Amino acid sequence: MEAGVILVAAGEGRRFGGPKAFLDLEGRPLVERAAAPFASFRDRVLVLRREDLARAHLPGWKIVAGGPRRRDSVENGLRALDPGTATVLVHDAARPLASEALVARVAEAAARHPAVVPAVPLADTVKRVRGELVIETLDRASLVAVQTPQAFRTDLLRRALLGDPSDTTDEAALVEGLGEPVATVPGDPWALKVTTPEDMDLLRALLRAGMR
Repeated sequence: MEAGVILVAAGEGRRFGGPKAFLDLEGRPLVERAAAPFASFRDRVLVLRREDLARAHLPGWKIVAGGPRRRDSVENGLRALDPGTATVLVHDAARPLASEALVARVAEAAARHPAVVPAVPLADTVKRVRGELVIETLDRASLVAVQTPQAFRTDLLRRALLGDPSDTTDEAALVEGLGEPVATVPGDPWALKVTTPEDMDLLRALLRAGMR
């Protein structure tokens, strides 16, 4: 594909209890599984912790060091892209089971929209709480959970990062802050994010069941 991709794998994994990029998932490290659906992309950048740079063995990927915050890592990835890359997908290595179909949906929508995120509907009732008390029940019909990869016009993502110095777990939020529209496409129910050790158990079960 003509678009580029930045695969972000430079986090410390504080909620998990340690870095996750090279955890073994049924014989393959998370970062390798996360990279797989982007094999057809011409401009591929992997962002790792500096101490992990020597562990990366992904042919065709440019390997760069991340920064202290997620946004710093994304900015480092942007600097490594070819100058002519007009559209970039940003993906979390912590979502190792994202499908090629999901990547294709996001990339195709990026040809029509300046920013695109995959979204899945919420199944549970959602309540706003303060401490131990429920404040209100939200209308889940208007709420979605957002995944990666997220796609952006490269110049728009650069402008969004320049315009807001705060860190973020979602680059689309910075684009929204500029007043730019963000489109959605159907997400992937199995593109789950590894946040806790229990999430790894779930992904292993999905793989063993042939869901990926």
